Amino acid sequence: MADAEEDLGPFAGATGRGVRIGVIDSGAHPDHPHIVRIAGGLDMAPDGTADHTPAAWADRMGHGTAVVAAIQEKAPETEVFVIKVFHTALRTNAATLLHAIDWCVTNGMDLINLSLGSTNPAHAEIFARAADHALSAKALIVAAHDVEGTAFYPGASPGVLGVGVDWDCPRHGCRPGGSGGAAVFASGYPRPIPGVPQRRNLHGVSFATANVTGLAARAWESLAGAADPATVRAALLASTVSGRG
Repeated sequence: MADAEEDLGPFAGATGRGVRIGVIDSGAHPDHPHIVRIAGGLDMAPDGTADHTPAAWADRMGHGTAVVAAIQEKAPETEVFVIKVFHTALRTNAATLLHAIDWCVTNGMDLINLSLGSTNPAHAEIFARAADHALSAKALIVAAHDVEGTAFYPGASPGVLGVGVDWDCPRHGCRPGGSGGAAVFASGYPRPIPGVPQRRNLHGVSFATANVTGLAARAWESLAGAADPATVRAALLASTVSGRG
């Protein structure tokens, strides 16, 4: 959890209580000391079948665990469900991602974290349809927008809260993006590991995305009964959320 002294902007005091988040990644290690708790999980196959046993969605790579930890640092009382699509490498296929997004929508996730994306422009249309489907169910996809100018999908799709990296942004903050690019920028650093220099820890757009998802969960809770993808997105974009470190 963030230090109490840190300025967490207009969403200070919120913890993400009551917000359901689907994290599509490499699973999670529920016993990791940075993980608050995992509400459930599954391993998604390319044909859409799912294995819900804990052994199936356990994280063997560490990436998904670090993403969940970054989200829960800011929003420790969210209900996090992990959807495993990475197994031995940070690679999967569009069909698996689409099934994972659909599972999140069908199972009532408010936020869907995609610290990943497809760089294939041929996938733009199918992911745009998936984003529209999510919005119709009042679910907001938060996804990596691009890396060094190469667009990621669905992060670059309309209706998605696309996230870019700003290395100068405080870890507990974000700033609105410019027209034509990412909707919001955030630090690419996850929560620190004691004794490990920041640049030697995992870092990149994956964790900028997770940081924004944590802030979006705080905004969702703060908006209470008025929360939906449009109002949460507007709340984030209207306020530059500042913070130390």
